[in-house]
Amino acid sequence: MGSICSKSANPTEPFAQPGRVLGTKPDRPQAPRTSLPRKASAGRTLGGGPSPGQRKEDPRNAAARAAEERAAKQSSSAKKGKLSSQLAAQKAKTRNETLDEASRQNRATREADAAAAMSRWD
Repeated sequence: MGSICSKSANPTEPFAQPGRVLGTKPDRPQAPRTSLPRKASAGRTLGGGPSPGQRKEDPRNAAARAAEERAAKQSSSAKKGKLSSQLAAQKAKTRNETLDEASRQNRATREADAAAAMSRWD
């Protein structure tokens, strides 16, 4: 039994298929051509050109200036929620204040666990 997907061991004969007359070129299918636009005009630059009174600004500087404006607008926003105020308070704490608060919470947890253990034995 042979494999259906394998290649044939015997090469095909060159004259088994219909050919063409000597001296003629093979037929090439012509690619469809589109018609040219009736009125060709120069393209426009995206965003337009600079005004006569303005000088052209470097794109990197323009992006930096826009980012600074967005940051200033976002930080000056008066509408801040509870979570935002909590985050601001947490950022304002120093390292020692944060460690002291964590220590107080751990002590309170240990005292509550000790009290619960004592009440179970009584």
